[in-house]
Amino acid sequence: MLRWEATATSGAQAVDTPGDAPAVAPAAVARAGAASPNGPVPYLLIHGLASNARLWDGVAPRLAAAGHPVAAVDLRGHGHSDKPDGGYDFATISEDLRALIAALGFERPVLVGQSWGAGVVLDFGVRHPDLTRGVVLVDGGLNDLRDAFATWEICWQRLAPPQLVGLPLSDVEGYFRQNHADWPEEGFEGSLANFEIRSDRTIAPWLTRDRHRAILEAMWGQRTAQLWEALRVPALIVPVDGGETDWTTAKRAGAKAAEAALRASGVPGRVQWFKGDHDIHAQRPAELAETLLAAEDEGFFSGATTA
Repeated sequence: MLRWEATATSGAQAVDTPGDAPAVAPAAVARAGAASPNGPVPYLLIHGLASNARLWDGVAPRLAAAGHPVAAVDLRGHGHSDKPDGGYDFATISEDLRALIAALGFERPVLVGQSWGAGVVLDFGVRHPDLTRGVVLVDGGLNDLRDAFATWEICWQRLAPPQLVGLPLSDVEGYFRQNHADWPEEGFEGSLANFEIRSDRTIAPWLTRDRHRAILEAMWGQRTAQLWEALRVPALIVPVDGGETDWTTAKRAGAKAAEAALRASGVPGRVQWFKGDHDIHAQRPAELAETLLAAEDEGFFSGATTA
């Protein structure tokens, strides 16, 4: 049996699913609204690497206020979900999401993923086009790590997380306040939720270093161009221009390649650029929610192809 601990806008609840499927379940957070086959489009929000569901605290309530069932999930190893030693590959994560969608009773939700989460929803859309009516990729899923780093060892050396275990909470709070002064309070609080706050007021990332490495290695192996060619559900691409010239140039090239692949397959695709931080869902949640709702109102997620 799988078990998700969920915190709804009206209080805490748990979601159980019988069956054999993965022994570890993620935890859903910020669930709001009831799903029904003929009701409003559900949204499932997927965080980035070493992040957590609460980074969506500014987006989820706005979608729920518009009448949509919405849930943000802590993927395995993150936040308050279970933390197994294995299963950090894309196939297993997609299976976790498949089971979660069934447990929530969501009828073909739109999956919205940020950063690593964008790669997760792209992978899910290819594996399970019958379970989603569309995917949204927020500043991710456009470039391959192999194009940026010559070897996996160099990639890990450059992208390994800093050693944060034991850092005073006050230092972390000060960092976020100083470097993200324009973020709304829910973005700040959501960022702090990336960490376990220990009794001595020091922190430890919920995602351990070895599990972080396992996810990054799976990202190293992902081939986004092949996934874009295989995708058969609508895709809204939301890259962020953060002012880093080389990285933004690479993202622009990736977005153009993704659009071209979608056009060749006859799949609806759209690119909506933002300016700001990588965690744009935390920095500008109102604008991002408006972008999602506008696309849905225009019927963007109603189109798909089986070609």
